[in-house]
Amino acid sequence: MAVTSKANAVWNGSLTEGSGQAKLSSGSEHSFTWKARAEEGGSTTPEELIAGAHSACYSMALSNELHDAGFKSEQVAVSAEVDFDISKGGITEIRLSVEAKVADIEQAKFEEIANAAKEGCPVSKALAGTEIVLTSAKLV
Repeated sequence: MAVTSKANAVWNGSLTEGSGQAKLSSGSEHSFTWKARAEEGGSTTPEELIAGAHSACYSMALSNELHDAGFKSEQVAVSAEVDFDISKGGITEIRLSVEAKVADIEQAKFEEIANAAKEGCPVSKALAGTEIVLTSAKLV
């Protein structure tokens, strides 16, 4: 079963003086500006949205990997940090940090499963080089 997620964004003005609005199909809306992206703060950034998507996906992937390995997770809490440095071409690093409540598992086994989940997480895979297809480019 394939599911398609959607979002729309509109940018008004120049890069440094303009602003934008993104709307996710779930209904949430996010304002964004270049200043927030380049100087930290003020509004949502594309990197913040990526961090949210990655932390959510990875928490689910790890929970599934633990289950498949025979462990029951009570809670998986993940934070993601996405570094953006325009002088180095954009996104330079993503760091995931996880804390989990899992009964009867040794630290080494948990780390092994956590690394497997990182490799198998769909968002991790997408960020590692998913093909991007432009289906339409038109002036209105």
